[in-house]
Amino acid sequence: MQIRLATDADRPAILDIVRPILAAGDSYAVDRDLDDAAIAAYWFMPAHEVFVAEEHGQILGTYYLMANQRGGGAHVANCGYMTAPAARGKGIARAMGEHSLQRARQRGFRAMQFNHVVSTNTGAVALWQKLGFAIVGTLPAAFNHPEHGYVDSYVMFRSL
Repeated sequence: MQIRLATDADRPAILDIVRPILAAGDSYAVDRDLDDAAIAAYWFMPAHEVFVAEEHGQILGTYYLMANQRGGGAHVANCGYMTAPAARGKGIARAMGEHSLQRARQRGFRAMQFNHVVSTNTGAVALWQKLGFAIVGTLPAAFNHPEHGYVDSYVMFRSL
């Protein structure tokens, strides 16, 4: 598997990964009913450096890297990650997480912060903790989960 910068040719495959995850509404605080143009505008916004995880020509996952804030907070990175459903459990998310930490260091970021990790997304919470992130804040009932109702979200942080 290799992780590389996304190209325009990757957009359809990336949309095929991102579309159903956003529509499920259980892990991202983004509208669930976005059309393809809005999904592409979100994932490929100018502030995002977008990567894909690819194996044998098939895109298995994608992530973006950006500054978490502007100005005085621009030294802290932020990312969003998505793995194709058929590729889950194969270490893709972990590889993208490790790659993003390395890329953030290369870009001069001093830390990485996730602003809204949904507490019921236990696989993501556990992975980020294994990669050195700590839960530094709990946002009570901050996410309206389609199955569980209002659940907590976590702010997760680690220094680089």
